[in-house]
Amino acid sequence: MNLNFHGIAQNLFWKGSPRDIVFDSKSIQEKLEATDKPLYIMKDFQGRIGVSNSGELVSEGRGLQVLAMANPMTAEQLGDPSFKQYYGLNYAYKTGAMANGISSEELVIAMGKAQLLGSYGAAGQVPERVLQAIEKIQTALPNEAYAFNLIHSPNEEALEAKAVELFIKHGVHIVEASAFLALTEHIVYYRVAGLSQNEDGSIHIKNKVIAKISRTEVAAPFMQAPPESFVQALLTKGKVTALQAELAKQIPMADDITVEGDSGGHTDNRPLVSLLPIIIKQRNDMQAKTQFAQKIRVGAAGGISTPASALGAFMMGAAYVVTGSVNQACIESGTSEHVRKLLEKVSSTDVMMAPASDMFEMGVDLQVLKPGTLFGPRAKKLFEYYKQYTSIDDIPADERLKLEKQVFKQPLEEIWQSCIDFFEKRDPEQIQRAKDNPHRKMALIFRWYLGLSSNWANANTKGRELDYQIWCGPAMGAFNDWVKGTYLEPYQNRKAADVAMQILQGAAYLYRIQSLKLQGISFPLEMEVVIPNEGISYPIIDNGALTNTSAQNN
Repeated sequence: MNLNFHGIAQNLFWKGSPRDIVFDSKSIQEKLEATDKPLYIMKDFQGRIGVSNSGELVSEGRGLQVLAMANPMTAEQLGDPSFKQYYGLNYAYKTGAMANGISSEELVIAMGKAQLLGSYGAAGQVPERVLQAIEKIQTALPNEAYAFNLIHSPNEEALEAKAVELFIKHGVHIVEASAFLALTEHIVYYRVAGLSQNEDGSIHIKNKVIAKISRTEVAAPFMQAPPESFVQALLTKGKVTALQAELAKQIPMADDITVEGDSGGHTDNRPLVSLLPIIIKQRNDMQAKTQFAQKIRVGAAGGISTPASALGAFMMGAAYVVTGSVNQACIESGTSEHVRKLLEKVSSTDVMMAPASDMFEMGVDLQVLKPGTLFGPRAKKLFEYYKQYTSIDDIPADERLKLEKQVFKQPLEEIWQSCIDFFEKRDPEQIQRAKDNPHRKMALIFRWYLGLSSNWANANTKGRELDYQIWCGPAMGAFNDWVKGTYLEPYQNRKAADVAMQILQGAAYLYRIQSLKLQGISFPLEMEVVIPNEGISYPIIDNGALTNTSAQNN
C-alpha cells in the first residue's frame, strides 16, 4: 500500500470507471502531479486505497467511499488574481531588479514573453545606458509587461531625477522603487504625472509603482497619498496639472508593496515569516483609514527560491512572489560566466554583509557572496578606515601602501583623479562637495572600489577576481540544494522563465500534498518531494502569438 489514511472519511462517494483508479506508486505520482485536474482518494471494495483524476462525487447511491479530495491548483491560480490582471500577466511572479544591469534586457524580455514580470536593473547605470535598455525592451515587448528599477540615490540625487525624466519621456509605466528611506519629489513626480480621469470619473493610474521595503516606517509613506508639499511644488513648477494634483489626493503612492526579507544586495536580513504578516496588517490598518478605491497588494521577496518557500509566502497572504539571487545564476543575467559558476556551488551559509557603495557614508550594508572573493572583508576594512580617519592622509603610511598595492592597485591620488573624471560626466556636484572636505574625498575614493567591484564581476575583469562584488542571499543556496542531481544543477541549463515555472508548478504540487495531508492522508516521503521536471510546458509570447513551449526545448 502506497498511501495511508488517518482521518475522517468524507460523506461522499466516487462514481466512475474502475480503470481510472490507480494503486501503484508511479501511477499515483502521475495523478498527484496533474494539478490541473481534480484528485480523489478512495477506498475500493477490497480495502485498497486508490487515486483518480476523473469521475464524479455523489452523496447518495452506490460508489466508493471518498477519503480525501483536492480541487485543481495550477501555477496560474497562485497569488492574487488582481495582480495578474493589473499588469497583464499569467502568473503572480516577478524577478527583482539587480543593479548594474544584472537583471538584464535579456532576462526581462524572457520573463515578459513567458507572461511573468521582470524588472530591469537600472540602478548604478548612467542615463544613456538606461535609455538603451528601454529601447531594446520596448522593441521586444511591445504589448507585454516589464518594469524598471528606480533606486533612491541620496548621495547622487541627479541620477534619480534623470531616471524619472527618462521613464516619463519614454513611456516606462511600471517602476520598482527600492532603497527609499523616504519619499522624494522625483518619485512623486513619476506617480502624479501619470494620473488622468476616465469618462466615468474614476482615476486612471498610468505610472505604476511597486515599492520594495523591509520596514514599517518606510512602507507607510507608500501606503498614503503623495505628500501635498511635493505635489504643490510640482504644480508650481508646471510639472503636473491642477487636475493631477487633485487626483493625487485619492490614490496611494504605490500599487504594490514588496516585503523584502533576507535577500542579496541591500537587505535588513529580516525573517520573511515575521515581516510579511506585519506589513499585511499595516496595509489593512492603513486601508481602513484611507479607504482608497484600489487596495494595495502586498508581495513577498527575500528567500524565495524553491517551491516550498514560494508556497509558504502565498499561504501567508502574499499577492505575488519575487525572486532575486537565483536569477543571477541564470544564463540571461547580465553577470559573467565566472560569477554564474561560483553561484552554482553556493550553500545557504556562503554569504556575508559588506558596505554598500551608494550609501557608504550612512553605514548601509548589503549581502554578498563570501567564497571565491575577498570583496567582503576588504570592503569592511575600508569602512573601518572611514570611521577611524578624517582624511586619506591620516592613514598610516604602511596601511596606505598596503591598500594601494592589494586593493586599489594604484596610488590613491590617481584614484581621486579617476573620481574627478567620472563625476564630471555623471554628477559634478559630487566633486564640488568634496573639494574642501577631506572626509568626503575619502568616501568617494573608497566608493570607487565599492562601485567598480560589481562591474568587474559582471565583466569578468581579469586580475580582479578576488575583488568581485557578487550580491547573493541564502536563497541561492536553498535553490542549489533543491536542484542538486537534476538538469538544473549545471548553471548552463538555468533559464529564468523555466526556473520561475519550476518553482510555481512545484508550489502548486506541494499545495495539493499539504491539503490532502490535512485530510488525513499520509504519503511516502518521496511523494512529498518536488523534483524539477524538464518537460514542463508553459506559454511563450513570440512576435505577439501565444504558443506553448517546454523547459527542454525553450
